Amino acid sequence: MFCWPSDFGYRIFLAKQLRNLAHRKVDKYLKHRALGELLLNLIYVFAIGVVIFTALRVLKLDKTVTTALAGAGIAGIALAFAFQDIAANFISGIFLTFQRPFFIREAIRIKDLEGFVQDMSLRDTTLKTYQGQLIVIPNKEVFQNAITNYTWLGKRRADITGTLEATVDLKKVQQVALTALHDIPGVIAADTLFLYENICEGTVNFKAMVWLNSGERIAYLEFVSHFIIAITDAFKRNGIALP
Repeated sequence: MFCWPSDFGYRIFLAKQLRNLAHRKVDKYLKHRALGELLLNLIYVFAIGVVIFTALRVLKLDKTVTTALAGAGIAGIALAFAFQDIAANFISGIFLTFQRPFFIREAIRIKDLEGFVQDMSLRDTTLKTYQGQLIVIPNKEVFQNAITNYTWLGKRRADITGTLEATVDLKKVQQVALTALHDIPGVIAADTLFLYENICEGTVNFKAMVWLNSGERIAYLEFVSHFIIAITDAFKRNGIALP
């Protein structure tokens, strides 16, 4: 027999104990704090709902239960329409949490926005641009657009093209260029290529394909600067004319 209010209080106590038990399990297996808190709150609200509706049925308040459920359904539909953008951001945040396309402090690009991941919640993702600005992006935008992660592989390829006079010694140019590239800090020498693409109207087009041991944009920009200096100096020392 249901004894009000002692049994009701006991069931509330059990709901809290269930939440505490879930808290220990979530902390052990789920590393994302925001998602863990959301899951715990859902478990607690569900448990409290079960306690309340069970108590109403025991007290012969079936019509009240039916009315409450109908009201909850209508309220849920109204809230879904009113907060559909917020809900979309939260759902996108949950998917991103499980997919993990990036982590905090990694360098990424989303649409035309690029920078380091400063923070990520279930609602939005915060980027710190290379200019030091903080940009908050709704997770719906993050989830629905292509994400470029520059840090994931720990390296990045830089492709640089240029033009030479067709009269130069192409084998010598290739050897000089590769030697100069291997001396640039951060270059993975074994993966470096210097190739010729085509010849047209007395000129030859070349492409240097160089892997760097860092995926960050600052490393890429530094390499481009070092490349220009190293190639220019090496060509001058070896009598190779640049157009």
